[in-house]
Amino acid sequence: MRILSFTNMAFWRYLAALIVVLVALVGGTWIVVKATTDHLLYGHATRTAQLWANFLADNVADLNEIAAGEAPSSASLAFFGTARTAGLVFRYTIFNRYGFSMLVADRDKVTPVDLSEFDAKAADAVKHDTAVVDAMAGSRPGEPAYFAQAYVPVLVGGKPIAVVAAYVDQTGERESYFQAFLVAAASLCVLTALSFSVPAIAWYRRTREKQQADRRIRFLAHHDSLTGLANRARLMERLETALAESASTGALVAVHMIDIDHFKQVNDSLGHDVGDALLGVIGKRLRMTTRIEDMVARFGGDEFVVVQTGLVSATQAEEFAKRTIAGLKAPMHIKGQELTMTCTVGIAMGPADGKSAARLIKSADLALYAAKAAGRNCARFFTSEMDVALQERMALEKLIRDAATHNDFVLHYQPVFEIVGRRLVGFEALLRLPTADGTLIPPATIIPIAEEIRLIDKIGAWVLREACRTAKSWPSDLTVAVNLSSSQFESGSVEPAVAEALNESGLDPHRLELEITEGLLLNHTHATLETLRRLKDKGVSIVMDDFGTGYSSLSYLWKFPFDKIKIDRSFMESFAQSGHNVETVVKTIIALGREMNMRVTVEGVETAEQVDFLYDANADQVQGYFFGKPVSAARVEAAMLDDRRSTSPETPLPEPVTKPSSN
Repeated sequence: MRILSFTNMAFWRYLAALIVVLVALVGGTWIVVKATTDHLLYGHATRTAQLWANFLADNVADLNEIAAGEAPSSASLAFFGTARTAGLVFRYTIFNRYGFSMLVADRDKVTPVDLSEFDAKAADAVKHDTAVVDAMAGSRPGEPAYFAQAYVPVLVGGKPIAVVAAYVDQTGERESYFQAFLVAAASLCVLTALSFSVPAIAWYRRTREKQQADRRIRFLAHHDSLTGLANRARLMERLETALAESASTGALVAVHMIDIDHFKQVNDSLGHDVGDALLGVIGKRLRMTTRIEDMVARFGGDEFVVVQTGLVSATQAEEFAKRTIAGLKAPMHIKGQELTMTCTVGIAMGPADGKSAARLIKSADLALYAAKAAGRNCARFFTSEMDVALQERMALEKLIRDAATHNDFVLHYQPVFEIVGRRLVGFEALLRLPTADGTLIPPATIIPIAEEIRLIDKIGAWVLREACRTAKSWPSDLTVAVNLSSSQFESGSVEPAVAEALNESGLDPHRLELEITEGLLLNHTHATLETLRRLKDKGVSIVMDDFGTGYSSLSYLWKFPFDKIKIDRSFMESFAQSGHNVETVVKTIIALGREMNMRVTVEGVETAEQVDFLYDANADQVQGYFFGKPVSAARVEAAMLDDRRSTSPETPLPEPVTKPSSN
């Protein structure tokens, strides 16, 4: 505001200066015009009077006698009568050389003067031997609006004999001069005004643009450019102020960390322009649910923060979180698309969960992480136990980062058998992360974190290279299966990683199996299927993993020719409890696969009873602890490949270091 006021004051000062300059210019121009006009009229009157005096001297023979007081001759009177109505001279007076009037002629008559009158100007004309001109405005009837009276001495033989005073009508000349000079003066004023005003306008526009730019800069310093909400810096300032006020009033401060569920899918499927528009609509909805004293900020990406102040209990924060979750569920129409989104909310209460803005934000973020782990589309309050979980999470992240940098991961291989003849046909490569105490972290723990910290592409490429390199040393009829993450397909890294692994290892593409989940197809149908088709064309086998875990799988079986279906381990885990129902479903899936020329592998086989059932159900392949647990590549070489014919369950593979809870 101070800069704006200063700029406005400067502009008005500039405008006042411009007005002063214009007034001075107009006044000065008027003086110049008047002086120039008077000078020109003086010259005109002098020349006209001089011509008239010479004309009289040449045509009035008794001019000297008339000047001496004698009556004019009849010839002179006739001349006066003719001449008084001609030209611009509407009156003339003849004076003697001493300045006394002798004869007056105007347009009505010629009158000799009975009583001479002295005229000082006539005397001056004789004395100084020069014309004397006096201009004036007409005031009496018959006089022009403006005329000049010129006293011109008449010389004969170099001596003045008389003075002729000619009254010259200059009304037309004066108006002509004034019009010409006024036009010139007006043009000069206009040009001067333009010379001042054009820079002034340009300066004013630049000043306004600078003011707008300054306001925009100040706005962006504290607000998000996309949504118009407060940004992180403004949020932290407001939160520190709210905590300071809370310390003096005892009121509570609630921080809601709000994450839009699966927002990345909107960007990937509909484009970033739709995603940006969606964030704008979400920001407006959040503003509509808050009070004037509350703050809504965009924290980054698809995360928003709402700060509630002056609360008396956590119940108010909980009610707001519920309203927020319900409000964002309402359909949104964005660029011709109807979108229905959900959100997850983490809540921290100050000052109990943090006495500083940074600590309170961190607590809300931990609560958000817990809400995501609980299945999303819900709200969770911060608890002290979350700090412990955070430390464990940070330690695990560091362990994964270090392993990705130094290739400290290891692969274990679980055998896959054909149920008829129990012949070994290949292995599934399973990722493990060794810890300092010798335990192995399974992929179910590693993969989600690797996806969040954006290391899944690097880890996935390493798994492909290591699995293909190891499988190259096996007999040529054994395959190796590698699980792929949906994030690898999103980044487009699958095809180059597969090509690199096959080229480096020299493994036959037909010996590589790529396992994908139904969830991947559900979220990325077209793009994923196109990638899978190109891989299949190269000879790689494509396997649908975890079949039957709740997604609509059947539609993909006819959209894409999978080489194999793997029935999820949950069916065998429920085999003893559900009995006939599980048997019916498993038999149906096996029959479906056989009809569609797809091999069927059943995972999680752990008992002889399950083996007998699958044998009778005509399953193709089996995998599970009954046939062998995942072991290192060295143990595979030692225990399996040296004696491939000993495939009976009575001679199982050596135990891994720990029994993993999953794959």
